[in-house]
Amino acid sequence: MISRLFPVFAGKNERELAKIRPIVGRIHRHEEALQGEPEEALRELTQKWQRELSFYQPFELPSRRQVKEGDEESRRRLAASLQERFDALRAEFPSLPRRVEATPESLEQARLGWHRMEDGLDAARARYLERILPEAYAVVKNAARKMVGHQATVCGQTMTWEMVHFDVQLMGGIAIHRGLIAEMQTGEGKTLVATLPVYLNALTGLGVHVVTVNDYLARRDAEWMGELFRFLGLTVGCLQNSQQPADRQQQYACDITYGTNAEFGFDYLRDHGIARSRAEQVQRGHYFAIIDEIDSILIDEARTPLIITMPGHDASEPFVRHQPAVARLVRRQVELCNGFATEAKRLLEAGEKSAAGVALLKLKLGQPRHRQFLRMMEQPELRRLVDKTELSYQRGGFGKTLVQLKEELYFSIHEKDRDADLSEMGRCFLSPQDPEAFTVPELDAAAGEDERQLFAARAVDVHTISQLLKAYCLHERDIHYVVREGKVTIIDESTGREMSGRRWSDGLHQAVEAKEKVAIERENRTCATITIQNYFRLYQKLAGMTGTAETEAAEFHDIYQLDVLPIPTHRPNIRVDENDCIYRTRAEKYQAVVDRIAKVHITGQPVLVGTASVEASETLSRLLKRAKIPHAVLNAKNHAQEAAIVTKAGERGAVTVSTNMAGRGTDIKLAPGVAELGGLFVIGTERNPSRRVDRQLRGRCSRQGDPGYARFFLSLEDDLMRHHAAPNRMAGMIEDSAARARTLTGASLGKLIEAAQQQVEQHGYKIRKRVLDFDDVMNLQRSIVYEHRNEVIHARDVREMVQEILREGTAVTLRRYLAELDPEQPDLTSLRQWAAGWGVEELPEDLVQLPELLEASYQRRVEGLSAERFEPIERDVVLRAIDHHWQNHLDDMEDLREGVFLRSQGQKDPLVEYKNEAYTLFSGLMDAIQEASARSLSRLVSSVAPVAG
Repeated sequence: MISRLFPVFAGKNERELAKIRPIVGRIHRHEEALQGEPEEALRELTQKWQRELSFYQPFELPSRRQVKEGDEESRRRLAASLQERFDALRAEFPSLPRRVEATPESLEQARLGWHRMEDGLDAARARYLERILPEAYAVVKNAARKMVGHQATVCGQTMTWEMVHFDVQLMGGIAIHRGLIAEMQTGEGKTLVATLPVYLNALTGLGVHVVTVNDYLARRDAEWMGELFRFLGLTVGCLQNSQQPADRQQQYACDITYGTNAEFGFDYLRDHGIARSRAEQVQRGHYFAIIDEIDSILIDEARTPLIITMPGHDASEPFVRHQPAVARLVRRQVELCNGFATEAKRLLEAGEKSAAGVALLKLKLGQPRHRQFLRMMEQPELRRLVDKTELSYQRGGFGKTLVQLKEELYFSIHEKDRDADLSEMGRCFLSPQDPEAFTVPELDAAAGEDERQLFAARAVDVHTISQLLKAYCLHERDIHYVVREGKVTIIDESTGREMSGRRWSDGLHQAVEAKEKVAIERENRTCATITIQNYFRLYQKLAGMTGTAETEAAEFHDIYQLDVLPIPTHRPNIRVDENDCIYRTRAEKYQAVVDRIAKVHITGQPVLVGTASVEASETLSRLLKRAKIPHAVLNAKNHAQEAAIVTKAGERGAVTVSTNMAGRGTDIKLAPGVAELGGLFVIGTERNPSRRVDRQLRGRCSRQGDPGYARFFLSLEDDLMRHHAAPNRMAGMIEDSAARARTLTGASLGKLIEAAQQQVEQHGYKIRKRVLDFDDVMNLQRSIVYEHRNEVIHARDVREMVQEILREGTAVTLRRYLAELDPEQPDLTSLRQWAAGWGVEELPEDLVQLPELLEASYQRRVEGLSAERFEPIERDVVLRAIDHHWQNHLDDMEDLREGVFLRSQGQKDPLVEYKNEAYTLFSGLMDAIQEASARSLSRLVSSVAPVAG
């Protein structure tokens, strides 16, 4: 009785699992019945389901005019196709016509009947899939069983199929089909789990997209899991960065397509923002996306939007011109800060704490990562002194404000906000003859052209200096970016991987290129852009899987309406999570890490070391070489060997040093005899800003019940500790532990660190949410423009489309002419000239009729032209008008977004201001597109069929 009542009182997750468990039993019963069946029986079931589900697919019907003007044979084929669909669907949609005749009248009734039931197709399809789910999953499991021992070449390696779905994998597959995020621990076989919902939904013929974090995993999974899908009679495609459009079309035409989020997203942008014909578009819809490592893609990578650019103007000149001066300025600031450090030390020795606090505060503002400053901040009393001094300046306690103190520096750095401000002293250094050269003058409405040009030139210079300062002071080589073959490539701070093809915006990338003295690439102009969030919102169904999602459950729910369901492990997790160790300095920490690696390495137990940056991985590598400990390094500089290095990380005596998330998606399997040594030992060299990333690192060991150990080594110099982790209290704890001659560990330390991580996570979520709030405005506009663009590309009846464009476009022009008329003395001369250009010599008494007359005149002039040759030109003319104005609008929206934040100083909400002005800009855009489309069509027809005169 108690066991029956338990689900009522269990938490939400347990209640969801309680609903799923009975389905697992039904899958087993179906699968047992299939074990004696031949392979062909599985493929026959696949074909049966595909045939029945095909009736739920969208159906593109010809227009009424096309039906009326079509021949008897085309009407007969259409009637037969509709009759077959209606007969198959009538049980769910009883109101469908009983009989469809090959007559225009009957076909029109059928067309109306289809449109009435279209909205119910998705729900009907979903009911069908839920009905066949147990048997379909049994088919996949039975296929996996029949394939045991099958060999295939995957990414150049021979692999043997040894997998049959466990119960927990069946549970994960059910959760994913139902639109949940299945949280499954590392090594639980998420790749195999995905085969279940992928197969079921691929039966619809609408295409299932499986999204991975990199090209290698997409190819690996497409080739390896593709063996199972092809065994069942499905087709599998894979997107790779180097593919041409024709090849990509073939990949999307498959039942299942694997690829990275960037490949899918950029294809969407190319299809809707660049393609000029149906043949150039590669995607065929957005039915269901299943995202592997969903937290990495929807949260970590969501910070950077997908942007397709075209070469813009050459903006390198200001960066080339100002870089030498900024480099000298930075060197001068370093010298100044060295002086502050020396002065602070002298004052402290003399007992002048108040003056020392001022010197230390200047050092913090001018060079917060100064080595001597970081050393001094290890002492709790000095941290408190700096905090007290800063608070006093904020209150004006020293006779001057904090702003005035900053004027004693060349520039001030704000690490947390990733910003740098030039002071008056800095401006004088850069331009001693004219300090105002780097001050933007005020500009009012009455300003003349010379003043406007001065304003524009100064604004460019100020912006350039600001970006160069950020490049020098806030962006470090091998931490934030790498330089390879003369190019600056961004490093993803969450994954440690290179973000090939991505560039920082707003001139920052050019500033870093100038700093590194590599070729400065042109500032690109955006022609299509979308955020990761809004791309994946396009899908009718969305789900995913990961080992770490619960800490971000609120964000998944708020942004994507996705809930997280933790799935039980196949075997108990026996990993030992040791308490963190914390040290004063990075040097002490790294030495402790090397000592621990050496101690573990002697036993033969393999070690995986996770670092936060390329620089940290290379520093640790140098120390390991000195200690003569053989090891492999995996970071953004050698990502090509990623899978090979990670695969060997579980071998006896292996030591692998890796950046945060490198190798994620590739299992670390323990070599024979390693489990007896304790399994894989995972060492983290600092806590990450996100608890989720720490869990991902820990999860690299103890797969499927394997033994393993995990421990983090920290220092007060780590970024998380310096910025968020109550440093004064932390330093006090260290001082106390030092007095007792022991390393600081324990639960209280863990609570402090977790609180700091939660603070960072909340801040990150607020930033992503704010970015999304702004992009939602843009997303609505983008969807309207892309829908209009798609209608032009896909219009089956070009004549009807052109008629509508002409009526709307000429109506816009007419309204503009009428708005400019003087009501006292209306002069219609300009209006008559405009109408005459269209072939209409006399204005109608009721000017509202004029657009209709202009459209009729256009149609008369094109009657004799070949539709086959002329209609593609008409499409292209309209598309060019749309693209030209849309790209200008993107520039306007970017300018608006940058400028609107200044209004927060006037107590106005930037988002509200942005929405209001964006609406005005968009209204103008749609009018401009309609008017330009009609005008371009008029010019086109005048060039091939001039007005008789």
